[in-house]
Amino acid sequence: MSTDTPAPAASESDKYLAVQRSDEFAGLRRTLRGFVFPMTVAFFLWYALYVILSAYARDFMGTKLFGSNINVALIFGLLQFVSTFLIAWFYSRYADRKIDPIADRIRAEIGEVTHEHGPRG
Repeated sequence: MSTDTPAPAASESDKYLAVQRSDEFAGLRRTLRGFVFPMTVAFFLWYALYVILSAYARDFMGTKLFGSNINVALIFGLLQFVSTFLIAWFYSRYADRKIDPIADRIRAEIGEVTHEHGPRG
């Protein structure tokens, strides 16, 4: 019986650094950024439009659409929620088709999934 601790097989950090430097991982990051950055900019501009119109176009935002209490500002405000949920739904579909298959392949290559314990981390 030995008291020596076993040396790690091909250092875990080396394995992860190799993955990080791989073309497949770079493609995964590019795919993710291709969705996240444009969608973030689009949502920010949409939200900024709502705020700017609320501050500087009060007459327009106060225009009655239905009944006596439903105006443009209320509709724009509700559409902020709708757009948030649509973006989340769209991202979920996008990730299922474009991101998750690549991430699963990379995870399998580095042995991240075990049959006994499921995904680590």
